[in-house]
Amino acid sequence: MNDVRLRMSLLAADPGVTPNNGGLPGLSVLKQIVGALLTWGLVACVAALVVSVIIWALGHHGGNYSQTTSGKTGVLVSAGGAVLIGGANAIVAFFSGLGAGIH
Repeated sequence: MNDVRLRMSLLAADPGVTPNNGGLPGLSVLKQIVGALLTWGLVACVAALVVSVIIWALGHHGGNYSQTTSGKTGVLVSAGGAVLIGGANAIVAFFSGLGAGIH
């Protein structure tokens, strides 16, 4: 019985590892690269939104319901992508905090 308790306590031991900002060289460069990717992603979402609205309008004007549906789908996808890209920091921070609360 004591052997089982010892194993359980070893499995539940806190390793004491926490995120830090100085652990790796080049972290500031990596943050700049990720920031640039966020910008590129948002620009791509704007371009996709414009193209999707044009497809939607042309499909509606021409009576092509398949094209209209594709345009609507593109609008929703590009808007959803912008929401996820814009909220990426908050989403990751939320789930990181949620994970940090697990004991």
